[in-house]
Amino acid sequence: MTVHEVDVLMIGAGPANLALAVALEESGSAGRALVLEQYEDVKWQRNLMLPWARSQVSYVKDLVTLRNPRSRFSFLNFMHERGELDEFVNLGTFNPFRWQVSAYLQWVADSLEHVQVRYNARAERILPIHAESGEVLGFTVPLSDGDTVLCRDLVVGGGRDAHVPEVFRGLPAERVVHSTQYSSRVDAAAGLARPGRPLRPVVVGGAQSAAEMFMALHQHAPGSSPTMLIRSVALKDYQTSKFVNELFFPSFVDEFYSMAEDVREKVLAEMHLTNYAGLAAPFLEELYTMIYRQKMLGEPVSTIRGLTEVVGARTEPLRDGGEEVVLDVRDLKRGGVEQLRCDAVFLGTGFDSRMPSMVRDLAGALGRDALTVGRRYRADLGEGARGALYLQGVNEATHGISDSLISVLAQRSAEIAGDIADRRGARETGGSVVVAA
Repeated sequence: MTVHEVDVLMIGAGPANLALAVALEESGSAGRALVLEQYEDVKWQRNLMLPWARSQVSYVKDLVTLRNPRSRFSFLNFMHERGELDEFVNLGTFNPFRWQVSAYLQWVADSLEHVQVRYNARAERILPIHAESGEVLGFTVPLSDGDTVLCRDLVVGGGRDAHVPEVFRGLPAERVVHSTQYSSRVDAAAGLARPGRPLRPVVVGGAQSAAEMFMALHQHAPGSSPTMLIRSVALKDYQTSKFVNELFFPSFVDEFYSMAEDVREKVLAEMHLTNYAGLAAPFLEELYTMIYRQKMLGEPVSTIRGLTEVVGARTEPLRDGGEEVVLDVRDLKRGGVEQLRCDAVFLGTGFDSRMPSMVRDLAGALGRDALTVGRRYRADLGEGARGALYLQGVNEATHGISDSLISVLAQRSAEIAGDIADRRGARETGGSVVVAA
């Protein structure tokens, strides 16, 4: 076992922490900074890396451009260095393919000069380091390989935990696939089909991830006719008007943060369909066209059932051996409940709205029910704390619906890097380390 000491530790080599790593480098405040990545490489939406899937956010909202348009870490420079800029410009789109964005993130990680990225390093938990007088001095982070990292400033940017609704938790694990597991588990799930028959998949959810799995299953489970269950009356597209999109400007974070709590809740409710329970309009068109084509060509027709919810789930044995999943499905239009039999359930049910379990456990270790962050994303660890905890991508309630999106990454990274630099400067000059959060 080896103990490593760093100034800044970032958990998760996703867009949020890579944007911060670049901001630390470009501001000259990287110090000893380390990013932990649990996998062997950097991937964006690793298990929904479908060849036709596109980013729903403009490439201009990359890790750096809205903060520093001259940065060498921009998406356009990435395309230029790969010799692919002419072809990309000729596409005439602001929305690159998801695999292009993923390759861009790996390129950024490989291009860092002062911030180190450590792969195959999963953080097991976070433990606070206290002074004898009780102040938080920093953090201990044990890794899955037995090593330990000690840091003064910690940034958690791994995203929220996957949400598996209670009704599905009693099913065998091999028969339930969350969207965060799709690519790595779909082949095994397809093998659950009864001999000589195509897979009978059911997709639950009405947002982009559910619809992408629904579409992809036609390729990954040949011959199947997936059924998609959604609570709303029909699939909907995101709200994408230019007026609404102004609410994703980094400058709107200040406005949102200054609102009263009840006003924030109202704004979040009104903006729900800008990011949740909807699909990108071009993909919605492709989906409708696929089902139309099936009908017109006399092919097995896939089904999208609106106003439907699953109220029960279990497995039952088959007469010829093996078992199947039985879903109790309520028709919200008529009120009746019927049984839907399938081989596997694919969940596009999003993410747990709570703080990630690792952060909740840390709050408990600090003797707190919950952790709250200030305007610059630093958690309140009490007066006199010399260590700092920053939370990325989980602050919608205080910083707005864009907090979990790429849209504000560049500006947010500047704010966190600035806060780190301010605290470092205060320590070096002997001043107070408690600066405005």
